[in-house]
Amino acid sequence: MEGDVTSVESGSGRGEAGFPVTRWSVVDAAAVGGTQASADALERLCGAYWYPLYAFARRSGQSAQDAQDLTQGFFAVLLDKGWIAGADREKGKLRTFLLTAFRRFMAKEWRRGQAVARGGTVTLVSWEDEGAESRYAAARAETPAEQMFDRQWALTLMERAIAALRGEFAQAGRAEQFEVLKGTLMAGRGGVDYGGLAGPLAMNEGAVRVAVHRLRKRFRKLFREEVERTLAEGENLEEEMRWLARVVID
Repeated sequence: MEGDVTSVESGSGRGEAGFPVTRWSVVDAAAVGGTQASADALERLCGAYWYPLYAFARRSGQSAQDAQDLTQGFFAVLLDKGWIAGADREKGKLRTFLLTAFRRFMAKEWRRGQAVARGGTVTLVSWEDEGAESRYAAARAETPAEQMFDRQWALTLMERAIAALRGEFAQAGRAEQFEVLKGTLMAGRGGVDYGGLAGPLAMNEGAVRVAVHRLRKRFRKLFREEVERTLAEGENLEEEMRWLARVVID
């Protein structure tokens, strides 16, 4: 049966990658402290951005266990010490704030933070489920720590946009269609075998071309939204998009 992604494009749900529409709203919520809402916000912040920091710690020479403790402890201390309330949205990007604060934590605070991470009271990332080391092992071995963070930040935002898109397709009852088409998201010009996709989708080639075009267009929109959420008020989205493209390619 033939189909397209029109109903998916019109959806507003964010699926498994759900994230508030307003910029920095998770930071605002986490900064309140002492409430279930702030704890939930911190967990969401960690869930979104833990891996670039973990990769930075590993590339800085930390063991896998210490990188886990550093990353998990950092987010707990970020809230406990009120660092997150000091994030100035008028002066920097979320990625800049997080990396700067994480450097500080690694240099001065991590042994105390380790007790928080290993004490059993804070568990923000399920390391067994996330496959951190397998992801790290697949990264470029020669990449310096800060470039590693930059690249993984860009890839994390892309992954979140893909997860949101997957959620939209699932909500529209087209999860299988997404799994067939997802490989086209990063394909270059001339790199999509439309005829080869037609059979699994039970669509003609023309319909596949339309579906792929809509899929990629929707992904670009979701990715731009994901990036925009991490920017300070008034920052240039197009400039950030160009920067992200460069760090992924380099």
